[in-house]
Formats: sequence, C-alpha cells, structure tokens
Amino acid sequence: MAEIQLATGSVKQKWISQNFSEYIRASGYRPYMGKGSNSIIIAKYELQTESGKTINIPLITRLTGSGRTGSQVLEGFEEQLGNYNCAISVDWRRNGVVVPKSESYKTEIDIWGAAKDMLREWEGEQLRDDITKAMLSLVTTGDTTVNMADSTAANRNAHNAANSDRLLFGKLVSNYSATWATAVGNIDTTDDKCTAAAMSLMKRIAKLADPHVRPFKTGDGKEYYVAFHGSRTFRDLKIDTTMTQANREARPRDVEANPIFQDGDLIYDGVIHREVPEIDTVAANGGAAYTMNSIGNGGADVRPVIMCGAQAVGIAWGQEPTPRTDTKRDFEFRPAVAIDELLGVKKLAYNGKMHGMVQGFFAAAADS
Repeated sequence: MAEIQLATGSVKQKWISQNFSEYIRASGYRPYMGKGSNSIIIAKYELQTESGKTINIPLITRLTGSGRTGSQVLEGFEEQLGNYNCAISVDWRRNGVVVPKSESYKTEIDIWGAAKDMLREWEGEQLRDDITKAMLSLVTTGDTTVNMADSTAANRNAHNAANSDRLLFGKLVSNYSATWATAVGNIDTTDDKCTAAAMSLMKRIAKLADPHVRPFKTGDGKEYYVAFHGSRTFRDLKIDTTMTQANREARPRDVEANPIFQDGDLIYDGVIHREVPEIDTVAANGGAAYTMNSIGNGGADVRPVIMCGAQAVGIAWGQEPTPRTDTKRDFEFRPAVAIDELLGVKKLAYNGKMHGMVQGFFAAAADS
C-alpha cells in the first residue's frame, strides 16, 4: 500500500516558521512588536518582496496653527504640512556550528536538531541587544543615530540639545543641561534613584513632548506607556514605598498575580514597567568608547530607563532567519549548520529628535 511521504523541503519550511517565532519571543520585547503603527517596535517586511537595501519610514506631523475665523481670508495663510523621513538599512547577519560526524552526524535533520538550540539562543540575544542599543542610541542630526557606546562628546551634546523635551536626568527636570556631561553629573545617589514619582514625571514629559509621544494601546483599548528597565533601576523602583504600597493594596493579593510574590512587570500610573536585565550590560558596554559607569555626581553609576510609546523603534527584515546546512565539508565528515538573516534595527528619529520615547537616567549602584 502506497503512503504519502512528506517532502524534505516542506519539513524545513515548517521549522523555519517555528524558529522565527521563538527567535523574536526570546528577545523579551516580543509583546510590543508588530506591523501596525500602534506598536512600540514596528516590524517592516517590504524588503522581502521588493529589491533594495533601505526602507524609508515617513512621518507627517500634526497641524498646530490656529487657522482663520469668521470672514478672515485663508488664502496665503495656509499651514505647511511637516513631513520627515527615517531610513532603515538592512545587512546580513550569520552564524554557524560545525558538527563532526564523529560526534553526532546521522542525518541532515539530526544535525540541525543538535545545533538549533545554540543558534536560536544566539539569535534571540542578538535581536534583544540590537533593540536595546537602538533605544539607547543618540540622534545626532536628521534621522542619523549613533550607538551610545560609540558616541563622542559632540554626539551626546547634540542629542541633548535637540531632545530637551524628552529627557530626564534624575528626579528633577531642572537637572537637564544641553551639555551631556553636566546633565549626568547632576545625578546623585541620594535623590536621583528610580522611583514611582520619577516615572510619573517621565510620563508627563512624554505627554507634553512635541512631537507627541503617543501611548501604546492594548487590544482592549487601554493606553499605556511602557518603561524598559535594566535590573538596577527595576530593583530600586520595586522597593520604592509608593510602588510597594500599590502592589500591596491595589493589586490582586494572590501569590500568582501579585509581583510582591512573583517576579514580573510592575504597573503604576498608566505605565507598564518591564525588566530587561541586559540593558545594564549595554549601558556599561564592557569598556567600549563610552560607559555609563561612574559618570554621575561623586562617581555614581548611571543607568537608563526607556519609556516608550508607539513607533519608538523600527526593524526591517529583508530575509527572516533561515537555516542552512552544508554536508560536503571535509568529504562529508564535518557537516555544518548555520543561520542567516537580512535585517536592520534602528531608533525612529525625525528632524533630529527621537520619536516615540523618553529617555530617563538615574543613579543605580551595583549590588553590594
């Protein structure tokens, strides 16, 4: 009796689809990623079906004039519609694992199975760090951004000067300075740790920023800002008396739902606080050109909090992560499995300003 045999290519395609889903989820930013304009992290796939290296994301600004009233003449007093562009370029990223026949070579699928966990973990870490670096990046001019770790003093000052309406240094708006070193130097360990009050201030800054930082809207229509923390600022926020009181008195009291008992997101004053521990690692950046260690008042370590609304970061995919196998190496004795993708990740920025987010910086000492 004849039986249907599933084509090898079909099996591979199913694996690719599963891998891509797990890859995004592993980054920790997955709940806030989507194709729609309401998403915090906008995913664009147009370059998968159209040739090109760069995708352009336009911004049309709102009208702010008072218009004309009564019998006043409108002709000659029309308002100019502002429009800007943010370009995201894609490039290849690849990694692979050699699996010698002497260890685990059986079939092509077995080779992939032996290495897929390592490659999936690597992919998730890369995407997570790309998004984190994009959130921390500085806007130098137009839509040009530079990673914080690679920035110069001139880059940091240009970013501060252009984004004064969407920056907070410590607990006071008055800590701001157009000179980056002065602003972070105002942050001290006594008054400028991350607190619920400081987060509420960041929310008000987001609402008043121009262009506006539009809140992220959930599926049931509720509006929130989402603040991404490293472990240090999340630790300080978690033990702030206002936050602990809110968790004790306003959140569900069962063990499964209350963050007093279970680790997880904090919610207060219309802001969802999510911990991404690697934010601290990226801020310290392992001795690259610029580190946020010891830059505060009295040599205090400073750590960022990124409060996001819609349209904060863009990801362009020219090709989703795709597995590859090479069974011919060393006369088929050392087959290899690899993965490659074509993508670009960038903070959305227009006319010199970061879009869809407010950056906060707080004193955050290492655990003793």
